[in-house]
Amino acid sequence: MASAHGRLGQHFLAVLDVALRVPSIFIIDAILNSYSDPGTGWSGTAGRALIRALGILVSGVVLVLSQKSLFKFYTLLAGVLLGAASVLLNYYGTSPAVALLPLRNGPTLWLALALLQLLLGLGYVALLNVQSLGAALLVADIMAPLCGMAAELPADARKTLALASGAVLAAHSAVNLLLKLKWFYYSCRYVYLLLRHMYRIYGLQLLLEDTWKRIRFPDILRVFWLTRMTAQAVILAYVVRVVRSESGLPLGWDVFWDLLGNLIISGCDSTLTVLGMSAVISSLAHYLGLSILAFIGSTEEEDKRLGFVAPVLFFILALQTGLSGLIPEERLVRLSRNMCLLLTAILHFIHGMTDPVLMSLSASHVSSVRRHVPVLLVSLALFALPVLLSYVLWHQFVLNTWLFAVTAFCVELCLKVLVSLTVYALFMIDGFYNVLWEKLDDYVYYVRSTGNVIEFVFGVIMFGNGAYTMMFEAGSKIRACMMCLHAYFNIYLQAKNGWKTFINRRTAVKKINSLPELKGAQLRDIEDVCAICYQEFATSARITPCHHYFHALCLRKWLYIQDTCPMCHQRVYIEDDGLERVASSNNNGYAAAAPDAEFEEGGGADVGVAEGGAEPANELLEDNDSIEYDEDEWGTQPGVALVEDDYANNDDDTDSN
Repeated sequence: MASAHGRLGQHFLAVLDVALRVPSIFIIDAILNSYSDPGTGWSGTAGRALIRALGILVSGVVLVLSQKSLFKFYTLLAGVLLGAASVLLNYYGTSPAVALLPLRNGPTLWLALALLQLLLGLGYVALLNVQSLGAALLVADIMAPLCGMAAELPADARKTLALASGAVLAAHSAVNLLLKLKWFYYSCRYVYLLLRHMYRIYGLQLLLEDTWKRIRFPDILRVFWLTRMTAQAVILAYVVRVVRSESGLPLGWDVFWDLLGNLIISGCDSTLTVLGMSAVISSLAHYLGLSILAFIGSTEEEDKRLGFVAPVLFFILALQTGLSGLIPEERLVRLSRNMCLLLTAILHFIHGMTDPVLMSLSASHVSSVRRHVPVLLVSLALFALPVLLSYVLWHQFVLNTWLFAVTAFCVELCLKVLVSLTVYALFMIDGFYNVLWEKLDDYVYYVRSTGNVIEFVFGVIMFGNGAYTMMFEAGSKIRACMMCLHAYFNIYLQAKNGWKTFINRRTAVKKINSLPELKGAQLRDIEDVCAICYQEFATSARITPCHHYFHALCLRKWLYIQDTCPMCHQRVYIEDDGLERVASSNNNGYAAAAPDAEFEEGGGADVGVAEGGAEPANELLEDNDSIEYDEDEWGTQPGVALVEDDYANNDDDTDSN
């Protein structure tokens, strides 16, 4: 019970911490969007610029304060505001118009004013932590003007008493603020020294990340944007209702859509509002990712990509297109186009989340239909949604660079889904038959390579589309930077990795083909299994120069990763000037005759000896037995990787990305 109350208290403090930082964002946004009249001369312009800079600086300092300092700052601010409210109440309460109210209303109004002033005075002394004697004097000072009015003093005397009471309270507040300046100085100095220390040790990046997490900046932006939108929605709804009531026209859907359009336009009219909208999109994308992972039965406990990539992409698109600086009509159109691009990007990332699950289910030969249906449904939806989106857009808009980009992304996504479903079908066919399908790896590689080549071509096409847009439509530095990043990550690195994978496969195939092969009776004499997949040899086996043998497919997949034997870690190589006839021992040390080896008369059942002379079987057994290791130690060796018997996890040979 105590722990539950503790967690509740922590959540309350976290919510209060975020709520108290939001006004700083409102002030900064108002200052940045305020209009400055250039016709007042350089002195007026410089003065306004100085005031705006000071306001942004103070708001920024309050925004990054520690939780304890933030609460202390708002406590002091609330006390000063209560004192100011009591002074204003005394000043207007002593006016001649209010002095005539008791004649009509009796003592009720005076009792209400006295109670309100008493509450304001008690709140003032409590927030400013005034001691008992000083607190009593301040409360009496606040109540003095009302007492003068109750005693029916002359109007001039009541006015003088109210001014004197306000002066005393103002002097006390000023003294408190001056005394707090020392605390404020030492607090700022402490924060400065702490930040400098963290900067020297961890660097600027970790310092910014720590501040970002400490003040919960995404939550602040979400609350800021939602509060701003709610206030504007209430104001617009009230105005529309008043206008409609005066004109007598009923409220229809057209009014609702106009109201929604105005809200969306006002929700991205500045850089901070765009950041707030990005934070809201981040939250929606994060929960969408969690829902997709839960629906498809993924083992991932949380979404680690979609909730981060979606808001970053939206913000980059907003900066790239100058969203906040457009006129309202163009801003709504540009925002809708950016959202279409964002939707296609989100669909691409959802495919990236579902593809590993789809491959895992098929490669692991999971027989439960309930596990396959959700992933297949999501894959089919990822194929249908881009087709539907392209169909709608092509019937609503004429062809331009934006529509071309959206269509290219949609076609690329459809092709990626087809590649994933094709590989899934190949694995399911392989699981249906119990015989080893040696060509499966080649088919998977061909399918994935075809998809990767098409994706590379689309990347080049998108680079050309972006270059055309930058040169002839809307060029900007941000667009140029994004094109450079696209050219490096999606074109150069993709081509480099694909070519490297192709070379590795070709080298591995060449090495496998140069190794001797056991077939027929020689293969049956081994009486063992492949040390990689632990399955029997049905048709043939390949022998390494270190006298171990494996399935050709298994050894080839191993050679994609490293050029060493899986059993003894010796390099797998074949001399070009000819292959020596060596005896091949099985994986347990038993020797079998090498291909084309001549058996001695009467010794066919004994150990086969190669022409060049091989080590006896007992020596081979001793060599193999002398190599002792455990799996953990082997896994930590540099350049060593375990090959799993799962085609889905073999990224190096099936994915050229």
